[in-house]
Amino acid sequence: MSATLSTILVVEDDAIVRMLIVDVLEELEYKVLEADGGEQALEFLGDTAQQIDLMMTDVGLPVMDGRQLADEARKLRPALPILFASGYAESIEVPKDMHVIGKPFSIDQLRDKVKSIIQ
Repeated sequence: MSATLSTILVVEDDAIVRMLIVDVLEELEYKVLEADGGEQALEFLGDTAQQIDLMMTDVGLPVMDGRQLADEARKLRPALPILFASGYAESIEVPKDMHVIGKPFSIDQLRDKVKSIIQ
């Protein structure tokens, strides 16, 4: 096991989906921060003492959608890798340096996608 765990910020407004994602990531030995929306996510991102290696966000969030959140996140942390989760993955356009995973995804798909982003 590595000395420092990678930290993933999971932004998902559906509590059950968020819990499932968090459970999988924790089993894969990542440290996980949970946010139920953009506002809570930005609080984590604004805390410069908080290490965040990846933000995984649902695209369809209430109030501030995942893309708007990604834009705000990049203002605070320009190099932050961002993974969008979407039920419409094939029709979603993401910036070249961001990633997308289609919902529903398997545990293996999530593991492989996260590992490909966090080297």
